[in-house]
Amino acid sequence: METKQVLAALAALAQESRLATFRLLVEAGPAGMSASRIAEALQIAPSSLSFHLKELSHANLTVPRQEGRFIIYVANFDTMNALLGFLTANCCGGNPCSPVSGSTCDASAVTTSS
Repeated sequence: METKQVLAALAALAQESRLATFRLLVEAGPAGMSASRIAEALQIAPSSLSFHLKELSHANLTVPRQEGRFIIYVANFDTMNALLGFLTANCCGGNPCSPVSGSTCDASAVTTSS
């Protein structure tokens, strides 16, 4: 992941509503959620949520997909895992800091569209 992409992702997540939205979408998994469900769950006004979803999409942290008359938003697990990898790439000088666990998400279960 390039530094510019990392900065865009971190900037997008450095706001309370966007961070809460992203975490909710990570929890929802590959099924994602409609904007109305996100707004209801987080008690965010639809107009504000629209702005936050746009920012997350521009940072490539979410991927919108059309389902009928709804737009479903899904966390972009590839970007999330790349960001985590970037942040931990040189952890402890290359020595293992903790036991290896399955801490990354399976991106193959998520469909993304460009």
